[in-house]
Amino acid sequence: MQAEAVLAGLDPEQRAVAEATRGPVCVLAGAGTGKTRAITHRIAYATLTGVVTPQRVLAVTFTTRAAGELRSRLRALGAPGVQARTFHAAALRQLSYFWPKVVGGDPPKIIESKIGLVRDAARECGIRESDPSKLRDIASEIEWAKVTQHRPEDYMDAASRAGRRPSTDVVEVARVYAEYDRLRRERNLLDFEGMLELTVAILHDEPQVLRQVRDQYRFFVVDEFQDVNPLQKMLLDTWLGDRDDLCVVGDPNQTIYSFTGATSSYLLDFTKEHEAAKVVRLVRDYRSTPQVVRLANEVIGRARGDAAKRHKLELVAQREDGPDPVFSEYGDDVSEVADIAQRCRKLIEEGVPAREIAILFRINAQSARIEEALSGAGVPYVLRGAERFFERPEVREAVVRLRGAARAGGDAELDGLGLIQTVRHVLMGAGLTDAPPEGAGAARSRWESLAALGQLAEDMAVDNPSAGLADFVAELEERAAAQHAPTLEGVTLASLHATKGLEWDAVFVMGLTDGMVPIKYAETPEQVEEERRLLYVGVTRARAHLHLSWALSRDPGGDRYRQPSRFLDGLTSKTGTPVPARVDRAASRRTRRSGPQPCRVCGRPLTAAIEQKLGRCEDCPAELNEEVLLALKDWRARTAEERREPAFVIFTDSTLQAIAERAPSSLDELARIPGVGRVKLDRFGSDVLSLLGGR
Repeated sequence: MQAEAVLAGLDPEQRAVAEATRGPVCVLAGAGTGKTRAITHRIAYATLTGVVTPQRVLAVTFTTRAAGELRSRLRALGAPGVQARTFHAAALRQLSYFWPKVVGGDPPKIIESKIGLVRDAARECGIRESDPSKLRDIASEIEWAKVTQHRPEDYMDAASRAGRRPSTDVVEVARVYAEYDRLRRERNLLDFEGMLELTVAILHDEPQVLRQVRDQYRFFVVDEFQDVNPLQKMLLDTWLGDRDDLCVVGDPNQTIYSFTGATSSYLLDFTKEHEAAKVVRLVRDYRSTPQVVRLANEVIGRARGDAAKRHKLELVAQREDGPDPVFSEYGDDVSEVADIAQRCRKLIEEGVPAREIAILFRINAQSARIEEALSGAGVPYVLRGAERFFERPEVREAVVRLRGAARAGGDAELDGLGLIQTVRHVLMGAGLTDAPPEGAGAARSRWESLAALGQLAEDMAVDNPSAGLADFVAELEERAAAQHAPTLEGVTLASLHATKGLEWDAVFVMGLTDGMVPIKYAETPEQVEEERRLLYVGVTRARAHLHLSWALSRDPGGDRYRQPSRFLDGLTSKTGTPVPARVDRAASRRTRRSGPQPCRVCGRPLTAAIEQKLGRCEDCPAELNEEVLLALKDWRARTAEERREPAFVIFTDSTLQAIAERAPSSLDELARIPGVGRVKLDRFGSDVLSLLGGR
C-alpha cells in the first residue's frame, strides 16, 4: 500500500493526526469520531514514509481486545510488524525476556486474581472473612494503593485524603495489605501491579537493559490516555526517556476509572509536560444519529468543574437523522425489564440483529431480572464478561478440530471447498446445525459459540478471498492469545463500565434512578461527575436506537420511593426544558391503573415474564388442547423451513402454548398475547387463526 493511499478517506482532523508523525502529539477524540482509524493510519503512514520501521513502534492500549483490533487494522494497512499490546502484556514480555539474563533462577509466578492471596492474608491477620464481595473490596483497595504508589504503612492517610470509603475498615485493609505483600514475596508471586513495578526497577537498575529497550522502541502511541494510572505513567516515562515521539489519544469526557487510581490529568496537562505538542481535536461523530449525539452533548454539557469547561468536546453528528431517544418510566423493575425484553423482540422482528442490541446497567446485580425477562420472551442474550469465549469447552473442541483439519490438509480433502464451507463442515462435526435450538439454555449457548466461529470465517473470507483453513486457524490462535472474541448472536448485557470501545445499533440503558446513577456511594462532586461521564459513555454507545428507563419501585405493588436520575433533569418534558425526545409512559400508566397483570385462574399478580405471557401462574391449571399445540408446532416448523429462519423467530414455545391455551378467535385477541407483536400479527395472524378455526 502506498503512503498517500493511507491518507485517502480521512477527514481533515484525522488526516492531521496521521501526518503528525514526529514529536509529541495529543489527540482529544470524542466518542465515535474514528480515533482508532486516525492512530492506525498515523502509524501506517509513518512506517510507509520511512519515519520509523514497524519493529520500532509500540502501541499501547488498555484491553486485549483493543490491542487485537489495532494489530488487525495495522496488518490491513501494511504495517504488520507493529507491536500493539496492553501495558501489562508489554511489561510481561520484557520481564520474561530479561529475567534470565539479569536476575536468573525461576521468575515469580504471575497471579491473575488477588482474591485467594487476600483471603489467606486476612486469615493470617485473624480476620475470617467469607463474604466474597468484602474480599473483592479489600483486593480493590490494595490494587488502588499499589497503582498510586502507596505502601501499607501510608495507605490509611492516602485513603483518607482521596476520600475512599471501603466496606472494610481502613485499619484492617492496611493490615491485610501488609500481610498480602509478605505472603506474595514468600511464595514468589507477582501481581499485575508488581509486574509493572519490577519491570521499571529492572530498567532503572540495568543500564544495558534500558538501552536495549529504548533502542527497540522509539515511536510510542498510547490509546485511552485518560485512563492511565501513576504506575503505568512511570513505566511509559521509563520507556520514553528524554525522547518525544509520543502520541497520546483520549477523551476527558470518558474518564470513568478514577476509582481504580486512573487520572485524566496526564491527558489534560499533556501540553504542560510537552510544550511543543501538537493538539488535534476529533469531534465529527460518525457512529450515532444527530438525535443520539444531541442527547449525548446535553448530558455532558451539564458537567461541572474547571476541567470540563477547559476541555469541552462537543460532538458534531455526521449521520442522517434517526429515531428520537425514548425515555420510559415504569411502576416497578418487573414492568421495566418485561417491556425492554419485548422492545428487543420487536427490534429483532424488524430486522435488527440481536448482536446489534445492548442492555446496559450500572451494577452487575441488575442483570438477573433482565436475563429472566429475555429468556421468557425468547430473546437470546450474551452476558459480557461472564466467561472468556476461547475458554468455553465447545470453542476449545472446535479449535482442536479445525487445527487437526488444517494439519491434515483440510482444504484439499474437502474437494476444494472455500474457507466458509470448509469451516462449516468441521463445525458441524462439533455440533453446529443449520437452525439454533429453541430456548436460551446451555444448548443454545453452545450453538451460538459455534455459529460465531462460522461467522468469523465468513468475515475472513470477505476480507481475504484467498485465505485457507490454516490462515483461519492462525487467526483463531492469535485471537485466543489476545482474548479477542468474535461477536456472538445475542443481545449483549453489560455494565456501563464494560462498554468502553463498543457500539450497537440499539442501546437500552436501564435503572436510571438516583442512588443507582449516580451510585449512592458517589459522595464528592468529583465522584458525582464521574457518574455523569459514565452515563455519557452509555448514551454514546448507540448508533440509532436509544432507550433510557427507570422504575419507581423495586417490586410490583411496592412503595414508589425512587426518583429519576438527576442527570436526566432538563432532558425530558417531565423534568424541565425538553430536547427532541419523548417520554413513553404507557407502561407506567397501565401499572398505576391496574397494577401487575393478574392470573386468569387464581387472580395473583403475575411477575415472571413467562407467566405474563401465559396469563396465569405456571402452577395453575390450564385448559390446553394438546392437538392444537402440536398442530401449531407443525405449522411453525413448515413455516420456518419455507422462510429459512430459526423456528423461535416465528414464535417461541411459550407463545405457542399461550395461543393454544387462550384460543384467540380474532386478530385483536391474538395481538393481546405477549410475544405476538404487530409484525408477527401481519405475517402469521391469518394462518394461526385459520388453523385454530379448523379445530
